[in-house]
Amino acid sequence: MDMKPLLPPVTVNGVTISPERIAAEAQNHPAPKGKPGLAWKAAARALALREILLQEARARGLTADPAELAPGQWETEDEALIRQLLDQAIAPETPDEAALRAIYDAHPDRFRAPSLYEAAHILFPAAPGDQAARDAARAAAAQVLGELRAAPRRFAELAARHSACASKDSGGLLGQLSSGDTVPEFEAALATIPEGEIGAPVETRYGIHLIRLDARAEGAVLPFDAVLPHLREAREKADWVTASRDFTAALVAKARVTGMTLGASAEGGAA
Repeated sequence: MDMKPLLPPVTVNGVTISPERIAAEAQNHPAPKGKPGLAWKAAARALALREILLQEARARGLTADPAELAPGQWETEDEALIRQLLDQAIAPETPDEAALRAIYDAHPDRFRAPSLYEAAHILFPAAPGDQAARDAARAAAAQVLGELRAAPRRFAELAARHSACASKDSGGLLGQLSSGDTVPEFEAALATIPEGEIGAPVETRYGIHLIRLDARAEGAVLPFDAVLPHLREAREKADWVTASRDFTAALVAKARVTGMTLGASAEGGAA
């Protein structure tokens, strides 16, 4: 649907952003089927914010100095001007170490090293949407679990006989695992099964698993000095985002915009 005849041009402090420019920019803003007006509004907003920032950069006498983003890839002049403007206008204070220490003390689990596990499993395969295969896999897992309850030392033998995982060739052993190495359901089971025991069957997208946990090393809270650089960097980034939003919102508040309602909740970095 051609939106150009339906919506007026947008002006920012007297500078016109044509419907053609907005229509071209709208290609970068997906919208639900049948609602092209949402893409138009998002595109108009992005271009208006960009124009406001560019006008401020020029008012400050900035000259574009494009940076190389990657070998042979450079910023456009507009991107360079907006970056230079934000670099000049936004200078968040370096986070106070005492404030960072307070964050660390209040949320120690955020700074915990991942736990490590030694485990083995037997996989009974079944696709997520195949109910018959799922039912068969559950039944097979229940039967084998009964055998293991009676004779836990047969785990390697039963893994070799029943498992659909390549680990069956090593008795189902998976080696050392940490956070992110397995699917969430499997990882959650590792965190709850007592060491040396075989847990209840676990369902994942791969099928049904019988898991034996051989060892668990709980992740310890890292020392403050070890996490301080990461914590400081994260705080600096968050402070910069907040400052850029406030700066852009202040420019929006005093801009004369027609053809759309821009609002005062603009975000920085419109490039």
